[in-house]
Formats: sequence, C-alpha cells, structure tokens
Amino acid sequence: MIDAVLSPHLSRGLIAAALLVVAPPAFADGRLDAKYVLSVGGVELGRASVVVQAGNDSYEISGSGKITGVLRAVSSGKGVAAARGMLTQARMVPRVYALNAEADGKKEGARLAMAGGAVAEMEVEPPLKPMPDRVPVTNATLQNIIDPMSGAFVYVPEPTNLLSEAACARAVPVFDGRQRYDIVLNYLRTEQVKVSGYKGPAVVCGVRYKPVAGHRPSRYTVQYMQDNKDMFVWLVPIEGTRLMAPFKVSVATMIGTAVFQATSFQAKANDGAVPVSAAKP
Repeated sequence: MIDAVLSPHLSRGLIAAALLVVAPPAFADGRLDAKYVLSVGGVELGRASVVVQAGNDSYEISGSGKITGVLRAVSSGKGVAAARGMLTQARMVPRVYALNAEADGKKEGARLAMAGGAVAEMEVEPPLKPMPDRVPVTNATLQNIIDPMSGAFVYVPEPTNLLSEAACARAVPVFDGRQRYDIVLNYLRTEQVKVSGYKGPAVVCGVRYKPVAGHRPSRYTVQYMQDNKDMFVWLVPIEGTRLMAPFKVSVATMIGTAVFQATSFQAKANDGAVPVSAAKP
C-alpha cells in the first residue's frame, strides 16, 4: 500500500492492487479482510480491498483497486495484483508477484518470479523505455528484494513484541518490475486507532523514499519524493500471525496530502484451510 501512494502517477499507483489467478488453499494461522479508501485533500479518489492469509511458513496477499469519486469523471482505472511467498525465522521471502492494471484504456502488467530473494524471471508490459538519464536496473540491484505487495506488510519474528519500535526498524528493498527503491521506516510513536473490526494500538512509522535503480534522477517527481519528509504509516497486527498490516498511510504530494485509510479491518486467527482469490474491484 505504501508503494501505491508513493507513485508519482497517482492513478497508476492506486490501481496497483491484487492477484490474477486463484491461489491454492493454504493452512493459515491468520486471515485479514480489509477495505481502504484513498483520498487527497479530503476528496475520495479510489477504493481498494485486500485479503491476507499467513501461516507458520507461508503467506498469500491479494487485492483489488479502482478509481472512484471525483477522479472518475476525468479518468478511469482498475487493477488486481498479488504476491505469494515463504516466511522464515527472520523475514518474508517472496516467490511470485503479479499485477494487471488498466488506466484510461492503457493496460499495464508485471509478473515476477523470485528465488532466494532475487529475481529469477520477469515480464513487464509495456517494457520500460530506455532513457539516457535512467539509472540502469542490473542484476546486482535485483538481489535481496521484495515485491510491492509483500513490502507493504511488516514481518516481526518471534520473540520480538509486534507493537514495538522493532516494527519500524527496517529498510524495505522494493522492486516492482520497473524501479528498485528502498522504503526506509523509523519509529515515531504508538497510538490508539479504531475502525470497523479493529480497535487498539497502532505503531506509527516515519517513511522515506530512496530510489536505487530504474528511476530518472533529473525528474522533479523523483526529487520531490526523495526529499519528502511528510510520509507516515500506521501499522497494526494481523491476529494469529507475526505480520503487521498498513492501517493508514499519509503522504504529502504536490496536489495535497494523500491518505490511504482502512475503513474495515477484519482480522482473525484461522485454524482451517481457506482458498484465497483476488477481490473484485
């Protein structure tokens, strides 16, 4: 979800949400069904739904998003995306990521296969245009990475307290098929939040964007986001798991403050096998 709000192209970022295929059943210790609204300056621009299942050694994340509100009068867009991977004692290890989106009649897609934290296979449509000032994406920059869907969630290994500064003590190395960048978190505070399905503490982290490769340093939007100090994420635990989910994301943009806010957050421990499929936009 952080990646969606950080995108310089707001409508494209919004529709980057959940999976293209139905994932096979997985034995899950916890499940989250969440709904979000994206607004800028208090005006609704989009909605998204996310489903997460996580067990002792695996996870699946799927979701969907679409443009809504006043933006729908001048633009159209929707999309689905998802990720699946393993959970080790120390971190999330993504295996597959898929995105299929459409904005104003233009289609965009990405499929990544990963092994050991590195990109093994990749397909991106349309392909990234070569530009003289673009920082090249090399094999070296595609090591120890995480996809945008997996990177939106924080994994806190045992025995560390989920609701502690440890949730924010990290730099998330994201690769979305086009750009490689770090999302750097730092702990600010813990506060109480409330929404349908959840009432309790949230860990608030400051967020910084650090481009690594695939970007064009001369572009104003890249410079703006790199210098942006007004970015924050609220993280809350998914019951039955060691995962923290984004409850709220706030980012200062050139057109106002973008807020990605949960409107429903239904999390529960789950002892059974439940199939995950992409939510419909």
